[in-house]
Amino acid sequence: MARPLRLATRGSAQATAQSHAVADALRAAHPGLDVDLVFVETLGDQRTDLPLHTIGGQGVFVKEVQRAVLDGHADLAVHSAKDLPSITAGGLHLAAFCARRDPRDALVGATLADLPHGATVATGSVRRRALLAAERPDLQFVELRGNIHTRLAKLPEGGALVMAVAALQILELTDRIAEALEVDRMVPAPGQGCVAIECREGDATTAALLAAVDHAPTRAAVTAERAFLAELGTGCSLPVAAHAERVDGDLLLHAFLADPATGRHVRAVASLAADPAEHTREAATVARDLQAALAADAPEA
Repeated sequence: MARPLRLATRGSAQATAQSHAVADALRAAHPGLDVDLVFVETLGDQRTDLPLHTIGGQGVFVKEVQRAVLDGHADLAVHSAKDLPSITAGGLHLAAFCARRDPRDALVGATLADLPHGATVATGSVRRRALLAAERPDLQFVELRGNIHTRLAKLPEGGALVMAVAALQILELTDRIAEALEVDRMVPAPGQGCVAIECREGDATTAALLAAVDHAPTRAAVTAERAFLAELGTGCSLPVAAHAERVDGDLLLHAFLADPATGRHVRAVASLAADPAEHTREAATVARDLQAALAADAPEA
C-alpha cells in the first residue's frame, strides 16, 4: 500500500482548519488517497510576545513548515498565502493556490464610524494601522499577537480589533464581525484570504496531485499581488497592501504604500493587461510608481 501524502502545517486552529480543508479537497479529487497532517511549530508561534516586524516579518510563520518539506519529513506545505515571502524559497515549488475566501479585513467590537474619537484599535499589522490611520488619524493603536481566540479575548474596552474575514470564516466566528471593510477602502495584504501549497522542486508526483486544487483565477490575482510586493523588496515590516480582483472581466490591482515614520501614504488602482503573462511586469511598474510618488511627496530635508 502506498504511504500517505504528508501535509506539513502549523498547529494553530486556523492553520489546522485550512489544512484539513486542503486534505479533504485532495481526497475528493483523488479517491483512495490517504493524507496525514504533520504539525510544525514556527518562530511566529513561539514568540507571541514580540511584534512580527521585530522577529523577521514575512517568513516567521512558514520557514519551519517549509523545512519539514525540504528535509523530507513532509511532501507538501500548507500556508496562508499572505505569510509567504514574495520570493519562493530555494528547492520549493508553489504548486497550488486554493480558491480564495473573502479577502477583506474586519473590525470586531465596533464599526469604524461608531468608534469614538481617540478609541483604541488592537492589531499587530503595520499595514492595518497605516490604512486605518489614513482614514481615522485620531485612533490609538496597540499591539495584538496570538491565535484567533487569544486575539478575540483581547478586545479593547470601547474599541475594536482588526482580523481577516477569512480567518473568522474558517473557524465559524463571523458572528463576531462588526464591519467588513471593502478592499478599495482597506486594501488587503498580498495573498490575504488564499491558501498556498508548496512541494519540493522536481516532485512531479505531488505536484500532479496538487494541480487538482489549484484555482487559476486566484493564482493569477495572487501572482500579481506578490509581484507588487517583490518589486518593493519588503515584507510585513512596512505598510504595504495589494489586492487584485476581477471587475467586468478586467483584473484590477488595488495598491497602497505608506511611510511609517511620517504616516504619508499613496494609493493606486491599476487595470492590468488581458494577457496574464504581463501581470507580473505591470504590477512591478505600479510598485515603482508608488515608490516614486511617496518619495516625491516627502518633505525636503
